[in-house]
Amino acid sequence: MPYAMITFRVRPGHEEELTELFLNSPPLETPVVTDEHGEETARLLGTGVFVKDDVLVRLIHYQGDFAGIARHLASQRHVHTIEKDIVPFLADARDTGTPDGFAAFFRDAMMRCVTQSESRAQTSPL
Repeated sequence: MPYAMITFRVRPGHEEELTELFLNSPPLETPVVTDEHGEETARLLGTGVFVKDDVLVRLIHYQGDFAGIARHLASQRHVHTIEKDIVPFLADARDTGTPDGFAAFFRDAMMRCVTQSESRAQTSPL
């Protein structure tokens, strides 16, 4: 399954506040991404958030059409709550209040994927 990484430049020294912000954010309304006809085109499988010094990274684990992921996330209350709360910690201002602004941020903040691999090894019960 593919992964994407979104970077945020943040002001250093706020790792604890950012940790609390993400830990206390509302849950995603739905992981299912649909097109204009209501057909599923992608699914969010999981996310992770990492912070160190002046960099915060959000890992997105997904399947399906990644282009729809940004549109889907732009419509989620969860994301808008985080976007509003993260503003005081950002090193660079950005406009994520509109779908186009959010899509532009998402596109500009995405890290280039160099390689991904998936283990196909059988696992045994522990």
